[in-house]
Amino acid sequence: MEIIGQESHDKVGFLARMWWWIMGLLNKFKGKLIGVTSKTKKLGKDDPRRIIHSVKMGLALSLISLVYYFRPIYDSFGVSTMWAVLTVVVVFEFTVGATLGKGFNRGMATFLAGALGVGAHHLASLAGEQGEPIVIGFFVFLLASAASFSRFYPEIKARYDYGVLIFILTFSLVSVSGYRVEKIVQLAHQRLSTIILGSLTCVFISIFVCPVWAGEELHNQIAVNLEKIADFLEGFGGEYFQTELSNGESALDTKDEKLFLERYKSVLNSKTAEENLANFAQWEPCHGHFRYQHPWKQYLKTGGLIRQCAYRVEALNSYIKSEIQAPPEFKKKIQDACIKMSSESAKALSELASAIRTMTQPCTANVHIANSRIAANSLKTTLKTALPMDTDLLQIISAVTVTALLVEIVSCAENIAESVHELARLAKFKHPKEQIVVIENPRIVHLVTIKPLSDMNCPQVVIKIDESSPTLVENTILSKPLEKSVH
Repeated sequence: MEIIGQESHDKVGFLARMWWWIMGLLNKFKGKLIGVTSKTKKLGKDDPRRIIHSVKMGLALSLISLVYYFRPIYDSFGVSTMWAVLTVVVVFEFTVGATLGKGFNRGMATFLAGALGVGAHHLASLAGEQGEPIVIGFFVFLLASAASFSRFYPEIKARYDYGVLIFILTFSLVSVSGYRVEKIVQLAHQRLSTIILGSLTCVFISIFVCPVWAGEELHNQIAVNLEKIADFLEGFGGEYFQTELSNGESALDTKDEKLFLERYKSVLNSKTAEENLANFAQWEPCHGHFRYQHPWKQYLKTGGLIRQCAYRVEALNSYIKSEIQAPPEFKKKIQDACIKMSSESAKALSELASAIRTMTQPCTANVHIANSRIAANSLKTTLKTALPMDTDLLQIISAVTVTALLVEIVSCAENIAESVHELARLAKFKHPKEQIVVIENPRIVHLVTIKPLSDMNCPQVVIKIDESSPTLVENTILSKPLEKSVH
């Protein structure tokens, strides 16, 4: 009886362990399923165009599959019809430019490689049955080596790398298969026709069904990157000097910490994405405000200057919560100038971002840059008088570094403004509907907008005064002629 009881106990224990193992496995599977569902939902919510792209891919494949199902079309192309399906899979991309680029590369590479493959087969056949494989092998070696070496050229690598790969593949297949296939010309014609059909299907759906333009993506990304840097600079002064806003809250309380301290970091790694978008944008036809020969290279130049500014912001960010802080007395002396530099630079970058988004001339940004430059000059004067002889340099070195970085950021903002002005000129951004009046006194540069008096491009009426600035009113019409210098 004891042995029977022991066996029953062991059996019950084994079943219990199996039950808990199965339940644990189910719970683990359930957790993974919930995680995948949550991630999928987040991906679709972050950019609904991803869902649309997936639907477009399914639509393109469904349409091109009809070619395989219809008997008359299948009899014309035969097994080569599957090349149309493969073309859709490899050519269809997220943006119109990427799809056009891949379609063009695949079509032209197939045509050139097919023609050369047929020619190589014809020349090889003249060498006789014994010499034909040797000649074909020589042509494959020669063209494959030359095409592979051409991929090291930056210009070819950027725009035609995929086409070179298809060229090598197609030439090898056509020339080698021609040794065993009698109707080599018909085979090349069928594959080229189906590849062109698949590419045209991708291009048609990509352009006419909820298109995503690479040029527009690049245009918006440059503006977004400027806004990210401006967002950091706007809150930096208040956070570093721990000043309070009018409602008693600190700068960090009124901003999402992640947006304030982390959002700009994506700018540091934006080079590859911008270069790819600029490359794809060159394939796209005219659309919207983006005309033929739009200055995409100027976008890359502007993006590079923005990254230079982001690197300095990255260094600046490390001093916000640094353990080594300057004496409060010293920080108080440089506080106003530093906050002014940071806030005015942020306003300038925000104005530039807005000008890019609306594709208008960035006139008002120059005023904020001038103010930040005035603050930088004031800071230099303050530093000369704010350092007593007995000051411990190790105590104030972090604050001095912050001021140096802010001065560099002001210079970066100036360079970015010049680049955006050049972009506006090359892209022919529209003129603002208002004129700009700049009133200067020794302390600050003020800005007033007035109704347009002429068709001048970004006119700025500069009035220099020596006394405190008068009250300024928006949209004021000048009632009498003024001595002015137009910038």
